[in-house]
Amino acid sequence: MTAATHSTGTHGPGTHHPGTTRTSTRRLPGIVALGLSRTRLELVSFFRERDAVVFIFAYPILMLAIFASVFGQDGATAGGSGEDAVSFAQYFLPGMIATGMMLTSFQALATSLAVERDDGSLKRLRTTPLPPVAFFLGKIGQVLVVSLAQTTLLVAAGALLFGIEVPGSLDAWVTFAWVFVLGTAVGTVCGIAFSSVPRSGRSVTAVVLPVVLVLQFTSGVFFVFSDLPTWMQRFAEVFPLKWMAQGMRSVFLPDSAQAAEVSGSWQHGPTAVILVAWLILGLVVCVRTFRWRRRDDG
Repeated sequence: MTAATHSTGTHGPGTHHPGTTRTSTRRLPGIVALGLSRTRLELVSFFRERDAVVFIFAYPILMLAIFASVFGQDGATAGGSGEDAVSFAQYFLPGMIATGMMLTSFQALATSLAVERDDGSLKRLRTTPLPPVAFFLGKIGQVLVVSLAQTTLLVAAGALLFGIEVPGSLDAWVTFAWVFVLGTAVGTVCGIAFSSVPRSGRSVTAVVLPVVLVLQFTSGVFFVFSDLPTWMQRFAEVFPLKWMAQGMRSVFLPDSAQAAEVSGSWQHGPTAVILVAWLILGLVVCVRTFRWRRRDDG
């Protein structure tokens, strides 16, 4: 009787029956914490794809070696004559940095998101408590880390293999920082937006690669920009890669080399304006067109 009375007695606030199960609602971490966690996950997934890792890190270095060797034979120089002339290796390095940024942002995201949408990964992810903002923060974080690592490796290779001088002034590195951040941001949002263009994961390479190649060949990456036909220069000026490459040339080339630019100057103001305009345009298109499901999945 006593035991029965004790087991059915009342308990005050804060007490807990040994035989009962306590239920509680755990709050999700903040957006920043979730974004950092997602960044780590994206980086782990990226480095597991060894063939993609090798291509992304080796491609700019190989292209720099090939084009600098082909065009720089017998001591040939780029960007003018006399004090304005620089080695082809020096001239091509900024373009390779810019195209490397495009590879790790625009091409990589447009491809991976299209594949993830096609195989249902995005659809399943959308049903989890992970906020979409944290998901995209993870993508952005992965792009920034990989782009920075790739650029560091490329600059080191250029200095060791071709004797390219690394900028020593603070102003040059400030310019590098804002061109790098803006260029990477533009490539990221445009890659996310463009990921909705391929109809399936199988067709994504055929859709994305021609865009990348055309921009590379018209934006002063593989050729001296001032040597390109005028119509090609006008075409390239519409797109961000040309401005990313020109901004990087202002960092790694001497000030005297700007005289060989089409405009006769580095055009930092127009570079910033056009990159910001593309960033805004990319964000608007992302918001309006990004899909978590395949076209045939509703």
